[in-house]
Amino acid sequence: MLLESLSEEYPMRDCRVAVVALIFLSSLCVAQDDSPEAIRFFESKVRPLLAKHCLKCHGAKRQEAGLRLDTAEGLKAGGDSGAVVDTAKGTRQNSLLLRAVHRKDGLEMPPEKPLDRSEIRTLEEWVAFGAPFPAAATRASGDGSGHWAFQPVKNVRVPGNTADDWSRTEIDRFIKGRLTAADARLRPSKEAAPATLVRRASLLLRGLPPSVEEVSAFLNQWQQDSEQAWLQLIDQMLASPEYGEHQARQWLDVARYADNKGYVFFEEKNFPWSWTYRDWVIRAFNEDMPFDRFVRLQLAADQIEPQHSPHLAAMGFLTLGPRFVNNTHDIMDDRIDVVTRGLMGLTVTCARCHDHKFDPIPTADYYSLYGIFRSSREPSVGPLIAPPPDTDEYRAFAAELRKRTDALGAFVNSQRQLMMSGARERAAEYLLAAWQRRNHPDTENFMLLTDKGSINPAMLKRWEVYLKTARRQQDSFWRPWFMVADLEDKELATGLPKIGGWLETGEAVQSVNPLLRSAWLNKAPRQIDDVVAIYGDLLKRIHPKWQQQIKSDSTLERMKQPAEETIRLVLYGKGAPAMVPQDLGWGFLDLLPDRPTQNEYKKLLGAVETQARSGKGAPPRAMALEDASVMYDPVIFRRGNPNREGPAVPRRFLKVLSPEARAPYGEQSGRLQLAEAIVDPRNPLTARVFVNRIWQQHFGAGLVSTPSDFGLQGKRPSHPELLDWLAKTFLADGGSLKKLHRRILMSSVFRQAATATAEVTTVAQIIDPANRLLWRFPRRRQSLEVMRDAHLSVSGSLQNLQGGPPAEIYAGYQPRRTIYGFVNRMDLPTLMRTFDFPEPAATSGQREATTVPQQALFFLNHSFVRESAIRLLKRPDVGASLDTAERITRIYRLLFSREPSSEELELAQTFVNADKPAAPPTPWRYGYGGVDEKTQRTSSFHELTHSTGTRIQAGPVLPDPKLGWVFHDRTGGHPASSSDHCFVLRWISPIDGKVRISGTLTHRPEPGNGVRARIVCSDQGIAGTWRVDQSSEETISEAISVFRGSTIDFVVDWQGHITHDEFEWPVTITNIDGDRRSWNSKEDFRQPVSDPWTDYVHALLMTNEFVFVE
Repeated sequence: MLLESLSEEYPMRDCRVAVVALIFLSSLCVAQDDSPEAIRFFESKVRPLLAKHCLKCHGAKRQEAGLRLDTAEGLKAGGDSGAVVDTAKGTRQNSLLLRAVHRKDGLEMPPEKPLDRSEIRTLEEWVAFGAPFPAAATRASGDGSGHWAFQPVKNVRVPGNTADDWSRTEIDRFIKGRLTAADARLRPSKEAAPATLVRRASLLLRGLPPSVEEVSAFLNQWQQDSEQAWLQLIDQMLASPEYGEHQARQWLDVARYADNKGYVFFEEKNFPWSWTYRDWVIRAFNEDMPFDRFVRLQLAADQIEPQHSPHLAAMGFLTLGPRFVNNTHDIMDDRIDVVTRGLMGLTVTCARCHDHKFDPIPTADYYSLYGIFRSSREPSVGPLIAPPPDTDEYRAFAAELRKRTDALGAFVNSQRQLMMSGARERAAEYLLAAWQRRNHPDTENFMLLTDKGSINPAMLKRWEVYLKTARRQQDSFWRPWFMVADLEDKELATGLPKIGGWLETGEAVQSVNPLLRSAWLNKAPRQIDDVVAIYGDLLKRIHPKWQQQIKSDSTLERMKQPAEETIRLVLYGKGAPAMVPQDLGWGFLDLLPDRPTQNEYKKLLGAVETQARSGKGAPPRAMALEDASVMYDPVIFRRGNPNREGPAVPRRFLKVLSPEARAPYGEQSGRLQLAEAIVDPRNPLTARVFVNRIWQQHFGAGLVSTPSDFGLQGKRPSHPELLDWLAKTFLADGGSLKKLHRRILMSSVFRQAATATAEVTTVAQIIDPANRLLWRFPRRRQSLEVMRDAHLSVSGSLQNLQGGPPAEIYAGYQPRRTIYGFVNRMDLPTLMRTFDFPEPAATSGQREATTVPQQALFFLNHSFVRESAIRLLKRPDVGASLDTAERITRIYRLLFSREPSSEELELAQTFVNADKPAAPPTPWRYGYGGVDEKTQRTSSFHELTHSTGTRIQAGPVLPDPKLGWVFHDRTGGHPASSSDHCFVLRWISPIDGKVRISGTLTHRPEPGNGVRARIVCSDQGIAGTWRVDQSSEETISEAISVFRGSTIDFVVDWQGHITHDEFEWPVTITNIDGDRRSWNSKEDFRQPVSDPWTDYVHALLMTNEFVFVE
């Protein structure tokens, strides 16, 4: 269906251009479903789900219906009903497993209670992956000390070979040594041509093709001193501002950068200052910031830099992740993930629910890191990244912002105080509700709503957690309560007197709070309400008494009587339900469980966000963190459930990477100490991971082909000694990224040709078909960003403007470089997905490399590619005044950095000089105009002439600066926002007679408010009017008399709001006299005839030579 829709949106233009698409489509590939991402998804999401709901009946001890789900073999074998997962693409979603959890076809699993929607969605995603089920990995030793990645980086001796005349650098000796060791017949390829090298270097260092002038200057210098010319070229590109932009885009994948938050409630969905992090990364790379400082600032700039430092923006690395509808635990998990996978190549988040199944990472280590990030908070208004301007405008802005933030803070604090006072004053109500829920499963309920004045669901959950902790601690005040909680409802009548009898024993005298014991024996409870009243009365009595005591003496820290102090701690002690922290599990949603209060919060929050983001005089800010006022003391969440607290753990670093005894991270959050541990030269992972990412950038795959997983499930390095040598020299160079790039590019392995001799190729296809040993330079397609920027560059359209807020670059032909485009985490544009842009929901260390039909259709039919060809031909240096051969030559220099061959030149001349067939006559005209309401005739009509390949519009940019959004396509179009800029599709009658019109008018976009459509005849006026708003309507006319040359206009206008007014209105005009001929606007749709030069350049823009790095 997608292919069909794209074919319809991008209709085939010309057989000569279509040939390129057929070539492009000839080598399809399919992404693997057992990728590290899929396995990580299984370990963090699926395995815990199976353990929770399935393994009791389908595990090692029991296999009901012959089905076992705790091993890969069991899953594959299936059960008595056959395979439970269909791994064939196209039929996976009909798998028995999914039908069972959806409770279809008489299947109901789990039998007791259906899975919730999020759990079903997890299984659906797992099955869509192909249901990867990794076999258990064997650790080299219990502490992981045997795994290569956890060993110290070695001081490696560079291989020596005096007979080696190929190696220029140490890197080459490592590469040559591995080739020879694999097979003596394997040899590196010859050096690539100089023009190829300059284009390769430019694309990989700057993400842009070289200019004609750069190539010419380089080739001239190459003739004199090739080594010096190559070194100077590299240094020139490393010094260019475009270098930082391209390097930053690689890092932003790792940082899962996006300009909005994902799904949130009430808040503004877009980050106000995300771009300040993006710009900081660009500057850091351009300035060659040492790597250790690069890491420290991204984790703890607030603890390193002074107030108003531009480096505070670095902390967007932590804060620009998805917001998971404000689920604090998922936000912390995301931050742990981006730090550990992004910086150290470790999948630590697989230990959220259980000890890591493969790597030596216990759950305790996960929650140690959780405590570090949970001890930090995001200020409601981020810090400035420059000193505030000394102007009246700024002072007025700051005063208004302060007023709004104070109002928001006061509101949130008042709600917190209300929640805490309610927890104390209504303790009996919470206890009764907790008793009623005592046998309910522990779940983290999402955004529980209640009526204003009811008990708070979040506070109820806190009471439940507190009571479970008190049970484990055998608290003297609660011991009778737990005896009651163990009774069934029907056992209360007999059980309560027995508890009363026990309270009279000597054991109870020693182990139960005397005030509680006395109250119980006096009351002699007979039902649960009596028990609740006993506890409630005691808590009510202690609460005001303590308030009175501290009012008299504010230095008091405890009550004098031990029995009273025990009860006071229930209300005021550490971990007490009423001691609400600043940040709860669901953020402000926990504080505000009723709609009226939420609406008030939304209003106040919106006022702050609006002023900070767009108030007059608003300066840019950082998306930063700061340490919380009270540090969070982490505990293990059993099975990842925050309502099932386990043992306490300190905030500290990972054990497997700690060469010495680990000390807890003291009074601060620990972010700075964490950063220091990550960049410590003794850390065996960080330098290896980073140099591996840079190697991957140049050769398409890292020395470790799983760049974000150096654990036991990751791949071993292809050249382990080279990896360590690069890591050591990188650290010795002070973490200079530019020196690392220079070292790699100066090597012979980088300068290889992408083709090898037939002899070497024959051997290599057997020994190393994936080219992991680098016997030739790898071929690969440019990324989406490089491809788009290359189009802008060669067309002469690239805007030399750096930094600033994100732009909507996919609306029309926008000249900004792609890194400055808005990244929509909630809805990535189809084009970005088509060309493998990574989902910014999580850190991405490596992009998939797919080849799918939609990519070819884009190159063939998208207006962006067509417009690039048109603009390139308008460049002064490719002007029409040149003779044909010189014009073709200059086009080749721009696109391919080389001269055309004699054969290419001859073919091009033949193509552009061929006679173009005339377009068939058509009665349709495409334009805009207005309607005179008095005469009911079209008052003006202006034809549109600019073709994008799929649309006819006013010019190359939409909206057009003068005419706005008006355009035509084969099914409909869009009006502009004025009465004289209506969409007008004109039919000029070629006959005398009568016609009838039929069609369907459709308006789809939900946010718009619809359109009005009219049929306006030159002879009889308006023949029909229809309005649609997210709906469709048949548009059928009566018989209309026409004469040769008379017109029928199909006019569509806006309804007061121009947004989302795109519509479809394909119509058919049928001659109801004589030959019954008909004219269909969709089938007859014609673009203005293109010239052969545009078709020729368009075809060149689709070639592998332009689209690929090599």
